[in-house]
Amino acid sequence: MIGTTSAQASKNPVPAVPGSGVPRRLNRWERFKKNKRAFVCLWLFGILFVLSLFAECIVNDKPILVRFNGKFYVPLFHDYSELIFGGEFDIYTDYRDPYIKERIEAKGWMLKPPIGFSYDTINYNLPSPAPSPPTWENLFGTDDRGRDVAARVIYGFRISVLFGLSLTIFSSIIGICLGALQGYYGGRFDIIFQRFMEVWSGMPTLFMLIILSSVVEPNFWWLLGITLLFSWMSLVGVVRAEFLRARNFEYVLAARAMGMRHSRIMFVHILPNAMTSALSYLPFILGGSITTLTSLDFLGFGLPVGSPSLGELLAQGKANLHAPWLGIASFVILGLTLSLLVFIGEGVRDAFDPRRNP
Repeated sequence: MIGTTSAQASKNPVPAVPGSGVPRRLNRWERFKKNKRAFVCLWLFGILFVLSLFAECIVNDKPILVRFNGKFYVPLFHDYSELIFGGEFDIYTDYRDPYIKERIEAKGWMLKPPIGFSYDTINYNLPSPAPSPPTWENLFGTDDRGRDVAARVIYGFRISVLFGLSLTIFSSIIGICLGALQGYYGGRFDIIFQRFMEVWSGMPTLFMLIILSSVVEPNFWWLLGITLLFSWMSLVGVVRAEFLRARNFEYVLAARAMGMRHSRIMFVHILPNAMTSALSYLPFILGGSITTLTSLDFLGFGLPVGSPSLGELLAQGKANLHAPWLGIASFVILGLTLSLLVFIGEGVRDAFDPRRNP
């Protein structure tokens, strides 16, 4: 009977609460879903992010599909010469040109995106000098170069979230690995690394980012690498504390006595328990990463000139106080994004809190 009980226990997952048949991970997901605000914010943020991934189909100066002379063309994936559509020059087709529109509509049709501007499209038919106030054609107005603000906000949101996700993933991997090594081995290695982190964290991060960004012409990956130099420390302390606590547990000591590899003990047996605390920090790290990119763009040390950026729009709003739609549009989308991430983070934190009842 004792052997049967042990076999059954090895096959069944460990319940979250004594006497409960609900696995721990499902129990946490159910607790997260009970937080209606966090759950709704997660869905809203996910919908906005997925829509931004397909921004070319929603906000673009090129049609999604063109039928001309019985043939189909996909301008989203290929640049066509205007000679194909009856134009006079062997150049890339400008689908906003009234002459080209007339030629295409005479022998076919165009399926256009809801917003007919890309982030770098200049509207030369503005009712007033740029920056132009909102109209039916430009719902959020235009910036100081005549570019559609709605298009730049959507593309800027996508770049900001992708940058934040990339930075969060890479910095979490580095921070978790270093924190695990520091907490597991302890001793002299722990002391030396702690002193290094104290020195490194005391450096003026934003000032160093500005200096490094001004040395070379920054792009997405270069900015990501520079920012990663200072952002990997977010999870080191949390993971280190969990490993310091778990390194002397009985199952860890038994695994060492059996000759199990240190890497297996660290990343198979201890790390899953340490991730409970680390996961609750991820939404807040993502929000901080988005804020870092916005700050650099606002100061002029971020993405290359002309790139869609929420920080660049904020800078334009500061420079053009007579055009409040510039600052309002970027502030609303940035505030909404950070608020959603904060509420999601609170929900994740409460779901992983062992002191709360399921």
